[in-house]
Amino acid sequence: MNGAARLRSVLIAPADQPALAAKLPRSDPDGVMLDLEDAVAPHAKETARIQAGDSVAMLRRDHAKIAVFVRVNAVLTDWFDADVEAMAGLDLAGLVVPKLETVAQLAQIREALTRAGMADLPIVAGIESALGVEHVAELLVAPVTIAYFGAEDYVADLGGVRTEDNLEVLYARSRVALATRTHHVYALDQIVAAFDQPARFERDAAQGRALGFRGKLCIHPAQVGVANRVFSPSPHELDRARRLVDAYDAAIAAGVGVIAFEGQMVDEPLAKQARALLGAAED
Repeated sequence: MNGAARLRSVLIAPADQPALAAKLPRSDPDGVMLDLEDAVAPHAKETARIQAGDSVAMLRRDHAKIAVFVRVNAVLTDWFDADVEAMAGLDLAGLVVPKLETVAQLAQIREALTRAGMADLPIVAGIESALGVEHVAELLVAPVTIAYFGAEDYVADLGGVRTEDNLEVLYARSRVALATRTHHVYALDQIVAAFDQPARFERDAAQGRALGFRGKLCIHPAQVGVANRVFSPSPHELDRARRLVDAYDAAIAAGVGVIAFEGQMVDEPLAKQARALLGAAED
């Protein structure tokens, strides 16, 4: 599987906390990510690899419908090769590689996967630095099937200031969304670190969907239900889209290329948006 058939929400947890990993399915995420990177202290990396393997086996056994990913450390770290080797043989939807920046790093990933006997395993690319955003179009090639934009690391790398309105990441976030579309890669949106602000998370998720992202990284179970809802067409949206398409198709059959529909001019681009919405609901 490519792990991206339906990923409205991907809930992240430290790989060295198996009790927490066991609780991840309770909030009904489409996917879970066990993190060996930022969430694990340097002295705990080796133990976390073992615990990640145990947690993956448990999740796949007891919650087969949830896509399971493991995020390894970045390619240029001392932990990357050992992380990949430790994942060999696990039933993963994909391996998450953070801070991907260059084609050379992508080649290193391919080599590491081949050595570990996982040459066909999909990669989730973390685009979360200035260089990664600059090179994003070059990075979204096989074995990358999913990519996420990491706003926090990007802003830290850029030397900017993180704000609630997201203006400082609008260009980079949009560029990643555009590249995923043109390269047929599934797009996951940035985290919201303020897990105690549900309204902020919902606004952020709505922005992400509007920009073209198809799901969202979540760092707290309370965020999962919101992400699932925001990244799913509402009944009202679906009803309107069906009626719009029906009206437009009837007009086309009658030789008319533009119609007025509920106070809006509708031509082929708007009909295409409605068809895409209906198609997304069937995925």
